[in-house]
Amino acid sequence: MVNWGNNVRFLRKHRRLSQDAMAQELHISRSKLNAHENGHTVNPPVEDLLAFSDYFGISIDDLLKTKLGELAVDELNKLIAGNEPYTKGNNLRVLAISIDRENKENIEYVPVKAKAGYRAGCHDPEFIAALPKYSFPGLPKGRTFRMFPTIGDSMLPIPEGSDILASYVGDWTTIKQATPCIVIFNSEQDFVFKNITQQSDGVLLLESNNGLYKPYTVHVSAVLEIWQFERFISQELPHQPTEMDELKTMLMDMKKQLMLK
Repeated sequence: MVNWGNNVRFLRKHRRLSQDAMAQELHISRSKLNAHENGHTVNPPVEDLLAFSDYFGISIDDLLKTKLGELAVDELNKLIAGNEPYTKGNNLRVLAISIDRENKENIEYVPVKAKAGYRAGCHDPEFIAALPKYSFPGLPKGRTFRMFPTIGDSMLPIPEGSDILASYVGDWTTIKQATPCIVIFNSEQDFVFKNITQQSDGVLLLESNNGLYKPYTVHVSAVLEIWQFERFISQELPHQPTEMDELKTMLMDMKKQLMLK
């Protein structure tokens, strides 16, 4: 278990996280994390092994046996990208669903008040069964659908506050460039609705339709679930860009070009 503590410390620093921040991400105490890093945990509990493995996107075997701190950066990235279950998003994830009286899958709606408990309850059939249910005609067969509320104007012309009907993505490597998706993170960060593009080494690029919002990247190890956009439900008509919106976009583009020079 010598490599375990050193690897945990190395990966935390590699992510540029403090012990407090990482402990919060993993929902453990700082003292427990400190014990892991300093080799005071002789036999780490299985749930901790799974939690760290899931969080960093590295297999338990490599966490215990490989001296990660001695690897070159490209070797470490290849190790993470090479763990196919993490890259695809199907590691230890069992999607809970509910069915109706005709044995057909329901379409659950995750209201704002249920967002906080979704990460912990998304694998719990009882939690999923308690969510509001809807049905829609003409949906493709063989997929699992769920609805999520959105906030903000980052995906205009889809109106603010729309409800997004999306289908579950079991294999993230099948996502095509700039595919609009609901992304649910492992951390307490809010769900986001963005255009997703896969990059190398298990990195996802998240972009908005609205040019006022800067794109950013996340590693797949930070993602819990991805749901691909199918349609949206709104009480408002889609917003048509005004001259002021176009002017703002032009100014933002000019600013980006000046920063690149």
